[in-house]
Formats: sequence, structure tokens, C-alpha cells
Amino acid sequence: MSVTPTEQKIIDLLDKGDKRALDLLYENYSNSLYGVILKITINEEVAQDALQETFIKVWKNAHKYDSSKAKLFTWLFRIARNTAIDKLRSFNNRYQKEIQIDTSNVYILPSSNLNQDVLDIKEQVGRLEEKYQIVLDALFFQGMTQQEASEELDIPLGTIKSRLKIGLRELKKVYDPE
Repeated sequence: MSVTPTEQKIIDLLDKGDKRALDLLYENYSNSLYGVILKITINEEVAQDALQETFIKVWKNAHKYDSSKAKLFTWLFRIARNTAIDKLRSFNNRYQKEIQIDTSNVYILPSSNLNQDVLDIKEQVGRLEEKYQIVLDALFFQGMTQQEASEELDIPLGTIKSRLKIGLRELKKVYDPE
């Protein structure tokens, strides 16, 4: 992947924990990220909060960025997108009334039919090789389509499909060992 000099400078500053990286990030990426966030939240106030939270998350998680896995903007985009979705959910939950019925059996599940081992799916995914974890996380926990995952992770679509198939096969060994 080709990296521009500005991206490299930002990456180097992030690696060093130098706060000048935030200024450069904001200067170079805030408009694009704000546009993505606003498109998701459709609320300027929520979008502004989400943008600020995005930069906080970027700063706190700078050590997790790996330039061999994704371009800087792709990594920033994912953080911004996920933050916007979280903010939108939080905003909507705060302003929607929850309907409660006193006599409901919806949540009464017969425990004998529940496979307790399945309840730890994220833990089991975490035990897979990282390349499978990344794909399964994008597809199942972040709700991306295979095409979106391919674009955001900068991995060919065929590789996404192969890693999904292999990852699911490995999980099947855990949950259906026959």
C-alpha cells in the first residue's frame, strides 16, 4: 500500500504518542469523517459529538493501527462509522419509549434447549487466527456486507469469502464436534 508523506508523518507521530498527530488528523481527515458520520446520524449535534469521540478513540487506540492491514483512512473510517452507529443507537434509545408488558412470556426460554457453549461466540471467534477474526468481526459483529468488508479491510473479495468459510468451519468444530 502506498502511503503519502502526510499519512506517514501522522503514523509516526501516533506511534510516538505525539499529540501533534491529532492536529494533523483533524486538519486532514475531519471533514471527510464528519461527512460519513453526519450521513449515518442525520443530526449535526450527534455528528459533532461522534466526531470528537472518534478522535478520542483514535488517540487511545493508536497502538492498534497496523499499516500492513489497512490504510490510515480506512482505519479512521471504521472507527468513525462504528462510533456514529453507537451514538445513533444511544441517541435513539434515549428518546424512544420502551413498551413493557407485565405479563409476557417472550423472555422465558426453556434452558434445556439452550446450548450454553454457544453463548460465548465472541470468545470462540477470538481464539481463531487473526485473519479469520477480522473477517468474522466485520461481517457478523459490525454488520458489514462481504463487499463492504473487502473495501474497508482492503482485502480482495475472494479472500474475504475464503476466510469466512474457513472461519465458520473452525467455529463449527467447536460448536458441533462430530
